[in-house]
Amino acid sequence: MTTLLLALAAGAVTGLALGALGGGGSVLAVPALIYLLGFSPAAATTASLVVVTVTSATALVAHARGGAVRWRAGAVFAAAGILPAAIGGAVSRHLPATLLTGAFAVLAAVAAVRMLRPSTAGGTAPAQVRPALVAGAGAGLGAVTGVLGVGGGFLAVPSLVSVVGLRMRAAVGTSLLVITINSLTALAARAGSHIDLDWSAVGPFAGAAILGAWDGKRLAARLSAGTLQRLFACALLAVAAFMLADAIG
Repeated sequence: MTTLLLALAAGAVTGLALGALGGGGSVLAVPALIYLLGFSPAAATTASLVVVTVTSATALVAHARGGAVRWRAGAVFAAAGILPAAIGGAVSRHLPATLLTGAFAVLAAVAAVRMLRPSTAGGTAPAQVRPALVAGAGAGLGAVTGVLGVGGGFLAVPSLVSVVGLRMRAAVGTSLLVITINSLTALAARAGSHIDLDWSAVGPFAGAAILGAWDGKRLAARLSAGTLQRLFACALLAVAAFMLADAIG
């Protein structure tokens, strides 16, 4: 019963972040799976991909109904990350647990810092959209998704704003398309890794995350993006510090 309640609570927070911010949920999901539910780092990153794939796809539907998804831009951005995501997913199974934990702690800290930095409510189109920059940003995001099992929305949203020139609302919705494609690709690359997952925990986690994503979409309409980002950033900083200490210790 305790495991079930922890899975439901952690899943709800993960979905809330994905639905409200278009990212950030997966960097909470992995440590929750490791430290609350007892998953190994390899199993946690794989389970996170399952949760993030179904949750981001669900949140994508909600944002698409509101006209906040730019399908062509998102597809081009995601296409650049498909191969790196597949390679990263295959490589991750050979990395030691301490390296995965340490790398994830650093990534969580970077995500928190990005969320704490002031951002504009809307994007300003760059003077010229450079295909090389779009491809590089998409490839980098795909690699991060494959290795660490995160959707990478906290990286995708600012990239879609600054590189592609989308406004913030469209960037959040479009990032969910990118996250879904990258996560599904990375998950497929891990299909032969024979990592056993505790579906009695993953199932409720994913279910709560899906419901949380819908609530997150509604929450985003009521609270400012800055307030939401600061709340999640503080949580991420605490998670990053704990994981880094655990990896070093």
